[in-house]
Amino acid sequence: MSERQIGKVMAAVGAPLTLAGVAMYFLPGPGVPVLILGLSLLVTGLVMAAAGRR
Repeated sequence: MSERQIGKVMAAVGAPLTLAGVAMYFLPGPGVPVLILGLSLLVTGLVMAAAGRR
């Protein structure tokens, strides 16, 4: 599996986690850890996908 493919998968997993974290942040629930995890996966995935293009 290439670095670009791993980045795409991480971004694909991070985007829904980020949205779930935002929803849980406004609703009662542990939203902050899910939000942080989702954002970190999303950003890392996007950086890895962009780096894999070069």
